[in-house]
Amino acid sequence: MRIRIAATTAVAAGTLAALSAVPAQATEYSSALKIRGIQYDAPGRDSNNCSTGNTDEEYLTIKNYSSGTTVNLKGYVVKDKAGNRFAFTANHYLQPGDHVKLRGGNGTDSDASNVAYRDNCNFMWNNDKDSIYLYKPSGAGADSHSYTKSGSDPDGNGYITYHS
Repeated sequence: MRIRIAATTAVAAGTLAALSAVPAQATEYSSALKIRGIQYDAPGRDSNNCSTGNTDEEYLTIKNYSSGTTVNLKGYVVKDKAGNRFAFTANHYLQPGDHVKLRGGNGTDSDASNVAYRDNCNFMWNNDKDSIYLYKPSGAGADSHSYTKSGSDPDGNGYITYHS
C-alpha cells in the first residue's frame, strides 16, 4: 500500500513540475477576449512621422470569442515586452464575435468601423521579435503571445494569426 501511495505522489509531483515548466506565453487564460492576430511589420518602409508615416498600418486585432457576452474594452491594457503600453480609456463595446483593430498613429475610434487608435505615431511592435500581453481591467492576464519574424511568420508578410 505504501509503495502505491509513494508512486502516486511521485507521479503527481512530476506532473506538477512539468506543468510549472510551461512558458508564460503558452498560458491559456479564461477570457472572452483574445489576440486574434498582429500586423507587427507595417507594409513598406517604416516611418513614424505623424503626417506621412505608416504607423496606422501596424495593428493588433482583438476579438470577443464569447457566444453571448458583450465586452467593454475600457480598462483593458495592451503591452509589449519592453513595457510600452496602451490602455483603453474610453468605452468600446465588442459584441459576441466582434473584433477591434488597435492601430498606431492618430485617428477617430469607431465601434462601427471596429477601430481604435493608440494616438501615438511611434511603432509599438518590433519587426524581428516581441511579446504581446493583453490584461483585463483587474490586472489579470487575458491573453499573451510571443513571436519571431523567422519562426512565426513563414510567408514573411508581417502578419501573424493566433486565434482564428
